[in-house]
Amino acid sequence: MHDDAAAPEPPVKARSETRRPSFFWVLAFLVLPLLSTMVKYRFHHRERMPQTGAFVLAPNHYSEIDPVVMGAATWHLGRAPRFMAKASLFKNPVLGWLLRTSGQIPVERAGSKSHAALRAAEELVENGRVVIVYPEGSLTRDPDLWPMRGKTGAVRIALERDIPIVPAAHWGTQELMGRYGKKLRPYPRKTIDVIVGEPLDLSAYRGRPLTQTLLLEATGELMDAIAALLGELRGEQPPAERWDPAKHGQKETGRLDG
Repeated sequence: MHDDAAAPEPPVKARSETRRPSFFWVLAFLVLPLLSTMVKYRFHHRERMPQTGAFVLAPNHYSEIDPVVMGAATWHLGRAPRFMAKASLFKNPVLGWLLRTSGQIPVERAGSKSHAALRAAEELVENGRVVIVYPEGSLTRDPDLWPMRGKTGAVRIALERDIPIVPAAHWGTQELMGRYGKKLRPYPRKTIDVIVGEPLDLSAYRGRPLTQTLLLEATGELMDAIAALLGELRGEQPPAERWDPAKHGQKETGRLDG
């Protein structure tokens, strides 16, 4: 496992998004100092994070605090994080204002509003932004916190807009807030490993009709790539097949994409 925590950081070509004045500066000023008292990051293959242009970042998801952890990690890696987030989060007056002002995208569980969220994400892509999409759609149901079966929204955006999709994984967040947990466990300070993968090779799928079969196949490859990255962090071999809630009789909640 590559660990650049103690090694000199490679030069970054241009961190235009984090250097350009924006509302994200306010969020970074408010959130990062507090988070740093609770979390120490170890980044692996940070040079793989594209510093310019649009792409979809697709991480694993197993804790409600994941968006904060991955949002801060993305900022540390030079890009301004924009998420497709559950619409219910926007109902909180303060949190909702912060989310809307920073360009986050509310996602309904299903229906026309869910498709509208995909269109909103694509508008960000057209402006050269990074869009963070959890392809699992909700917290993993896998008992051992491996990525479960993915939904097709992340791959669809990448194929429709002909942009890269970059898999990523993190490990250690469960020590800060457990799966289904609502309370932070900030002390002692937690170490969270974040690994960035190589862009997924979608050449076999580009230029073809985006059928459900094609999207599911490409999504399967994406979930395998995320699981492999997580296995690298954990020093374990991921399961050969992704956990499927439909096969295991579990109801999915908190859907984030279609």
